[in-house]
Amino acid sequence: MSATYTGGCQCGQIRYEIRAEPLTFYLCHCKECQKQSSSAFGMSLTVPRDAVVIIQGQTKAWTRKAESGREVSCLFCGECGTRLFHERAYHRETINVKAGTLDDTSWLRPVGNLWTSSAQPWVMISEQMLNYEAQPPDVSLLWEKWAEQHSR
Repeated sequence: MSATYTGGCQCGQIRYEIRAEPLTFYLCHCKECQKQSSSAFGMSLTVPRDAVVIIQGQTKAWTRKAESGREVSCLFCGECGTRLFHERAYHRETINVKAGTLDDTSWLRPVGNLWTSSAQPWVMISEQMLNYEAQPPDVSLLWEKWAEQHSR
């Protein structure tokens, strides 16, 4: 893995760089992520907030309450609507990059699943991953599992 990761929206108006190693990568099966992704789950790559640099364009924001009751700002391209990032009011030092917007996703391997209680019945949940029926009270185990897998 390189020290800089790049990505952007579908129309190319917004481009970004991640200038640090990710902290974790997981899948979220909550109803909001299903709606947002138009799929069975959302993908979140957690990185240090100050490591994300928008190098082209400007995001628009929409704030909502998550199923956990916490506030999340959703950052997206105002032109094509691609969701790029989630900023959480309760964890301002990190940001979740919507991993499908990365230029290269071939290296991604999720370490966990959140909100398995609302996962689609046909989704296979691996017992080798960290799995939570709802929002975990502490994400440190997700960070530890990611670090363990990437120190080999």
